[in-house]
This record gives sequence, structure tokens and C-alpha cells, in this order.
Amino acid sequence: MQMRSRQRGAGMFKLLFIFGTLAIYGIVGAKVFPLYSNHFKIAKAVKGVASEGSTDPIEVRKALERRWMVDDMSIIEPTDIKVKRGDRGKVSLVYDYEARAHLFYNADISLVFTGSEPVSGAE
Repeated sequence: MQMRSRQRGAGMFKLLFIFGTLAIYGIVGAKVFPLYSNHFKIAKAVKGVASEGSTDPIEVRKALERRWMVDDMSIIEPTDIKVKRGDRGKVSLVYDYEARAHLFYNADISLVFTGSEPVSGAE
């Protein structure tokens, strides 16, 4: 009986390892994608309101609430966006929040998002 001098292909354990790794990355990606998608919606809404140039917190919140309803955002509220004056009188819209997603069993993933958008034309 002759034995092969060279084996070809991947063994069963190697295939299980590769598919298991891909499955874990797929699960994490599927759970994290909505969080990043919502963050991009928030950043777009804050940038749009900042470009309007209003520095009155009540007007800013009303404009953000309209954008929140249109884009159906739920992780943070418009009241979590702060109107801050920096040094030299610059006005910015600032947000800082944490988003969580359940992965499996007792494992969660937590992402922290921060951002600041200067209000155009406001000093």
C-alpha cells in the first residue's frame, strides 16, 4: 500500500476553525452595524442643525427633534445634544453617548461615540 507523499486541502479541524472565526466576526458585525448606522444619522443631524447657525438651545432641540422623527433615531434623545461655548466664544453642538448591543448569552458589546460640530456663523 502506498501512502501519499503530500496531502492536499484543509482538514476538518482547520475548516471548523475558519468557519467558526467567520461566524463570530459575522455575529459581531451584524450587531455593531446598526449602532454605527445610527451614529452616522446622529452626526448628520447634528451637522445639519449646526449649519443652520442657531445657538438658542430651544431652537436647536426643536430642529433636532424634527430630524429625529424623520430618521427614526432612538439611542439618544435631542436633549442629550449640548450647546457649548468654548474659549474665544466659539459655539459647538456636542454629543457623548454609549451604545450597547447584546451579542450572545452574557456577552454585550459597548461602543462610546463622541462628537462636536461647530455652529456656523455663531460667535
